Amino acid sequence: MTITLPAPEELVAPAASRTGVPRIVGAGTATTENSYSQRELLDILGVTDPRVRSVFLNGAIERRHLVLPPPDAAGDRPVETQGELLAKHRTHALAMGTNAVRACLENAGLGPADVDYLCCVTTTGFLCPGLSAHLVRDMGLRPGVGRVDVVGMGCNAGLNALNTAAGWAAGNPGKVAVVLCTEACSAAYVVDDTMRTAVVNGLFGDGAGAVALIADPPEAAAGPAPGPRVLGFASHLIGDAIDAMRYDWDDAQGKFSFYLHPDIPYVVGANVEHVVDRLLGGAGLRRSDIRHWLVHSGGKKVIDAVRVNLGLTRHQVRHTIGVLRDYGNVSSASVWFSYERLLDEGVTSPGEYGVLMTMGPGSTIETALVQW
Repeated sequence: MTITLPAPEELVAPAASRTGVPRIVGAGTATTENSYSQRELLDILGVTDPRVRSVFLNGAIERRHLVLPPPDAAGDRPVETQGELLAKHRTHALAMGTNAVRACLENAGLGPADVDYLCCVTTTGFLCPGLSAHLVRDMGLRPGVGRVDVVGMGCNAGLNALNTAAGWAAGNPGKVAVVLCTEACSAAYVVDDTMRTAVVNGLFGDGAGAVALIADPPEAAAGPAPGPRVLGFASHLIGDAIDAMRYDWDDAQGKFSFYLHPDIPYVVGANVEHVVDRLLGGAGLRRSDIRHWLVHSGGKKVIDAVRVNLGLTRHQVRHTIGVLRDYGNVSSASVWFSYERLLDEGVTSPGEYGVLMTMGPGSTIETALVQW
């Protein structure tokens, strides 16, 4: 009997030829059940300070989804302990996350059994085991799914997770990677009469967003395919502003409290050109080559600072503005709400480029380049 062995080059293909080009093939979002107008929230919280009311009413936000404690017999809202806030995060981050992943998979024509890798992002609470383990169990994902939990990176983390998942997908062509960002911002609130908490309480809302990625096998024929290719990433850490956005322990309140420095919009604006030009320069592109801009809905002043420094029109950041108006800042999930709105609009064409941008603690600016 003669046994013919494969040629050496057939045994193990070079690494470069085994990598694929990752594409975003599905997207989905979810929120908690109840939404409130800014005026409703001021009444519910009993806010009378004109400075605080101005923060709520002049931030270009109309409604936000939040989970508020039910009123007691006297009609007052009880103050939640840190333990109660953590329990709220576990309940609602998981519920929103499950709904967002299901919507994403349905949008991609996939099911839970198709998921091979899961990256879960949150900043509004802590679980051990993490969200990914709970989702594998609750959604019936295969127990052999690869998974990672990203905790504490803040609003920018959606693109950090996309970077990680795109790298995994590129090394595993044809397999499905899912990124989930789920932020129960209701579980990160401290309610008092300070301007520090007023800025936070007037801005953030509950939300979750998920995207699915699959890398085209290297031998796949070129041509139109669903979803944009993920071409690259660029990051910028503003070390001098490391404490300008932070989530730390407040001894007086006995819970964690988020802090936003009032100069953050200007810090981001002053640095945004550097990272965007580096992202585009690596691909031989200019800003005028970008058809679609999806910027984190960090707040009215942040959006304006980015828009002015990059020379963008309000129309170019319409999805960002719309998400802020309808949901507030939903932290790391914000970029996926804007992405879903772009898809629903149906205006992308093959060959067009898009830039995704998020900002958060560090202070950090994250960017990604995609092409349809």
